[in-house]
Amino acid sequence: MLALLGIPLVVCAAELDESQQPGEAPDGYLARITQAKLDAVRAREPGSSGSAVLVADTAVVAPDGGILGKPRDDDEGRAMIERLAGATHDVRTRFLLAAVSPSTPPAHAQTVVTRVTFRPLGPDEARAYAATGEGRDKAGAYAVQGRASAFVERIEGSYTSVVGLPLCEVVVALRALGWL
Repeated sequence: MLALLGIPLVVCAAELDESQQPGEAPDGYLARITQAKLDAVRAREPGSSGSAVLVADTAVVAPDGGILGKPRDDDEGRAMIERLAGATHDVRTRFLLAAVSPSTPPAHAQTVVTRVTFRPLGPDEARAYAATGEGRDKAGAYAVQGRASAFVERIEGSYTSVVGLPLCEVVVALRALGWL
C-alpha cells in the first residue's frame, strides 16, 4: 500500500509468535506484538542512521471483546465469520515508526480503531466464504478488500486500516516527523 503512494520501502518480515496471552486485552496485545516486530526487524536490519522502520499489526475484536486472530483452518474461519455476522466489531491497527537504532524508543506509536458492521449471513454463506481460502491468513478470517466486501454494511473509520495499514494516519505521522 505504501508503494501505491510512491513511498520507497524495503519489506522485512518479522517472524514471531503472534499468539494472544491469557487475559490479554486487545490494546495490550497490539502493543506487545508491534514492539516485538520492531525489535525483530531492528535486530535483522541494522541499516543506516537515516533509515526508518514501520511495523504494524491488526486485531479484529469480536462484538464480545475477544480477539479474532488468523484462523487455523476453514472450520475456525467459518466460525469467526458467523461470530461477526449481523453485528458490529472493531478492527484495531497499531503502527510504530522508529529509527533503525535499537537504542531509541519509537518516534510515533498509534492505534487506529475502525468499526465494521457485517450484514446477517447464513451458515452456507459463511461456509462458502471460508472455503475460498481468502481469509486463511487474515485476522478475523476475512479480507475486506476481497469477497468479504459483500458482507460489509458500514465502515466507520479508516478503510485502509481494515486492510492492514491506516495510510492516512501513517502519512500524517511521517510528515509530522519530517520523514516524508
